[in-house]
Amino acid sequence: MQSAKITNPFEIYKKLPQTNCGECSLPNCLAFAAAVIKGHKQLSLCPYLKAEDKEQLEKRIGVREDFNRARGEDLEVLKGQVCSIDFSSKADLIGAKLISDKLAIKSLGKDFFIDPKGNVTSECHTHIWMTVPLLSYIVESTGGGITGRWVPFRELKDGSPMNPLFVQRCEKPLKKLIDNNSELLGDLISMFSGARADNNLFASDLALSLYPLPKVPILICYWHQEGDMDSDLNIFFDASVEKHLKIESIFSLGVGLVMMFEKIVRKHS
Repeated sequence: MQSAKITNPFEIYKKLPQTNCGECSLPNCLAFAAAVIKGHKQLSLCPYLKAEDKEQLEKRIGVREDFNRARGEDLEVLKGQVCSIDFSSKADLIGAKLISDKLAIKSLGKDFFIDPKGNVTSECHTHIWMTVPLLSYIVESTGGGITGRWVPFRELKDGSPMNPLFVQRCEKPLKKLIDNNSELLGDLISMFSGARADNNLFASDLALSLYPLPKVPILICYWHQEGDMDSDLNIFFDASVEKHLKIESIFSLGVGLVMMFEKIVRKHS
């Protein structure tokens, strides 16, 4: 039986040395894996990849243009997994409600409904970068309470090698949005049931907490430009997030939120 095609860079990354040596001309192994999937780099450029791993990977790589296509493939897999889940036993575990045969999950203060086939509906606009983490939460969460301890993405399990990409796709774009839209954080509070957080926690100028998923709060901390120091922004997760989402899903959640915020800014500009 032929093995499934690899379209996710994380599958390649697992086989790489993960030393971030830079000999492929890219800053880290994850960036190299992403470039291979996009067809921009060849596996042969990694001098430390085992010959047998290289041979196996080359047979299975399915080049794709961007992450969005992979998200679509992930969505179909997740829908299949949701079909096998008993919603009645899962609801309390993940902080959801069972309404008729659907799970009702709060995301950013809005109700999202998931039917037994994995279809997601809401009064709000949904897009794949948020639908995938939502279904992943149903499939992956093992339950547990919120700790109240905030940690950056890089300190999560398997987060360090992915952190450069998280900064590039999540934190930098969100910082730019707030740089150019000083009222954005206040708007997010009113639109998505957010709350002002204690600025003293990380000595930030502004701090906002949001609940993109019932048991997955995030904290956005922003520092204004001051003198020669540029503005800065960091996203933190409750330490319990690893009980609810795998690192790839946490990454997708961050990207999905930023994409949503960017769309809001464009719409109201």
